[in-house]
Amino acid sequence: MSDDSARRSSLTRRTLLTGAAAAGIAAAAGLQPAHRIPAGSAAATLTPPPDFPAGIPLAQQAFRNWSLEIVVEGVWTASARTPDDVVTLANWAHQHGYRLRARGKGHTWSPLVVPAGADTNRTVIVDTTSHLTAVSVQGGNPGSVTAQAGATLDRILARLEESGLGLATTTAPGDLTIGGVLAIGGHGTGVPTATENPPAGSGFGTLSSLVTSLTAVVWSATDGRYVLKTFTRSDPDIRAFLVHLGRAFVTEVTMTAAANTRLRCQNWYDVNVATVFGPPGTGGRTISSYLDRTGRIEAIWFPFTDVPWLKVWSVAPNKPLLARQIDTPYAYTFANRVTEEMSRLLGEIASGGGDKTPAFTKLAMSIVGSGLIVTGTWDVWGWSKNALLYVEPTTLRIVEAGWAVLTSRANVQRVVGDFYSRYQQVLTAHQARGSYPVNGPIELRITGTDPLDGPLLSPARARPDHPEWDTVVWLDFATYPGTPGAAPFFRELEQWIWQTYTGSYATVRPEWSKGWAYTDSGAWRDPATLGGSVPAAFDGWRTARDILNSYDPARVFSNSFLDTLLP
Repeated sequence: MSDDSARRSSLTRRTLLTGAAAAGIAAAAGLQPAHRIPAGSAAATLTPPPDFPAGIPLAQQAFRNWSLEIVVEGVWTASARTPDDVVTLANWAHQHGYRLRARGKGHTWSPLVVPAGADTNRTVIVDTTSHLTAVSVQGGNPGSVTAQAGATLDRILARLEESGLGLATTTAPGDLTIGGVLAIGGHGTGVPTATENPPAGSGFGTLSSLVTSLTAVVWSATDGRYVLKTFTRSDPDIRAFLVHLGRAFVTEVTMTAAANTRLRCQNWYDVNVATVFGPPGTGGRTISSYLDRTGRIEAIWFPFTDVPWLKVWSVAPNKPLLARQIDTPYAYTFANRVTEEMSRLLGEIASGGGDKTPAFTKLAMSIVGSGLIVTGTWDVWGWSKNALLYVEPTTLRIVEAGWAVLTSRANVQRVVGDFYSRYQQVLTAHQARGSYPVNGPIELRITGTDPLDGPLLSPARARPDHPEWDTVVWLDFATYPGTPGAAPFFRELEQWIWQTYTGSYATVRPEWSKGWAYTDSGAWRDPATLGGSVPAAFDGWRTARDILNSYDPARVFSNSFLDTLLP
């Protein structure tokens, strides 16, 4: 395959999703809370919360999650202006038997804010994005950044860059609140190479592992009320708050930041998927070969296609001759292009014509490949945030399942190869029955682990009994909401994942923001997984649960799903 034809055969996730919008599927850009009706308005349809604290804005709004699978048309939403407002709300909720749910940008699939179909009559969502957005940077080697819960990564990373600081890895979207990212153990992709000497303060696990202190609203038995309490890393209780799944309300965090680095990102799509995801011993350009060479890779592969899109980052203090310099993030502007043919195919798929899926993915690949060439973005170079952030807020909805597999670096290719082989087997079996349950990509990212003194509920937490498991392979695969047969497909693969990555080879945990605990009816429903496999996968599960319960015994910061997961 020539270089040009290979580039024309690429497909990005965002192009696929943009086509869905043209087919009439709602966009994630519409996730901003809808139809805001101020409390006291005659248009409000909800019973006002009794004795609600004066001076804190309150409105009836809709809540929608990332995939639009969780939609609450009317729920009371307060806009906390200060951390003290959150304290006031917590004490009011405790007194009146209400629950508070922190809300950021809503970029999540799982029911950690509110579950689908839940009774929200005695729930108040607390918006963190309107006012709790302050950011301050402290220089040094390493430096640090202090941010309130509603500050976005876009803003935090921009402020860090102004001070010559940055993060070694970060999530692909930047329009996420730091409070939301830390609550679920958000991560990027990358590990240092064998010869690399990263700047002091670099982190290659979840962003939660970078936190040096945080302030949360907690119950004080001494005072008989909720108060603000600051935890530092020397306090063992902080480990439960670093990844808390929404079972706490963190108002502010301070994180370590390293000296900023320049990164090059090369986009490859000229290697057959059977090589990239091949079993151990496969020659050529495998996931492991790129990991050894640069330490930073993301692989995106779409079903029914032959080549994945590989994003390969490398540390590059000086601009490579052929690379294009980028001074802002989100370089792949072409990814929102939709043709009439793509729209037509997606419309047919959404109407039950799953057999059009292969034709759609091949068409979309050719469009994106030419886009990379026309915009000159197959090889880019810039400061870390500009090279790492590439998923824009206009990315459209998708349903994504995710797990974190802890293993040794030497076994990364085995993890990837086993997963790809099984995915293909299950996909082929469904196709033979005329079923096309997945029309979105597999996404693979690789990070380091979080330290044992870090977050207890981090999917990337190191295992004390297996210090050789120093690497995390994040396995994600996707489809569109409502795709026929998706849930049984996901369940079958999930059960295989739990059964395969075990013993002395690896261990697996859920990626909290994604889909997991599948039944044939959907995610987050399987009692055996919720009450058995998931708690057993974390050596600190009971400790984290007990700490969180002790600081919120009335369960003001909880919901019906968390009552089951973390009773």
